[in-house]
Amino acid sequence: MTGEPSRETFAQGGDDESSRDEASIAAAQNGNLSAFNEIVARHERAVFAVCMRLLRDRTSAEDAAQDTFIRAWGALHTFHGGAVRPWLLRIATNRAYDVLRARTRRPAGSLDAEPFETEPEWTSQAAPGDSPEAHATRSELSAVLERALDGLPDDQRLAIILSDIQGYAYEEIAEITDVATGTVKSRISRGRSRLRDLLWENDAHRELFERYGRLTSRDESAREP
Repeated sequence: MTGEPSRETFAQGGDDESSRDEASIAAAQNGNLSAFNEIVARHERAVFAVCMRLLRDRTSAEDAAQDTFIRAWGALHTFHGGAVRPWLLRIATNRAYDVLRARTRRPAGSLDAEPFETEPEWTSQAAPGDSPEAHATRSELSAVLERALDGLPDDQRLAIILSDIQGYAYEEIAEITDVATGTVKSRISRGRSRLRDLLWENDAHRELFERYGRLTSRDESAREP
């Protein structure tokens, strides 16, 4: 090998260029670090996004994303073809769950414990044309949805994150999570059902959804010529 990925490698941006992955992987498997860095640049955003969704703490997510690529570099010999991104995301989700398990083992009051960042990122971004009131309600709704996600089993939570937040297809999620497509569909269905139960059993949450629907409908009507 010609070296080891550095921290700077993971701070570089890049667009998805999956058509180049096959050549990059082949070169990287022969010890070409520059080729591996191309893979990092193409997929680091997707890897970080999944880590951030699972860990909800930027520093932890950045560390998990970096560890993902370091582990991928060391495991290149195990990659035998197929799409690179699902392979990387499988490593990323395993690493993120390692971090979550370590958190549960950390004693309360441990000196190295860091505050868990809970600022939601699911729906908190303003939609085009949102009024200030609608945006405020959207942000509040985002926090509710994030808390509801925490109430799901890990397998259902990951499936919902990959499907409904990250936008991956069933087949891609199956490859990422290393289960059958039917299992993915079942997890998503059960997860969505559980989310509905968690959200609608609370009168305040139900009113929040209804209020947001009224506000967005009003804003859309105001924009019509």
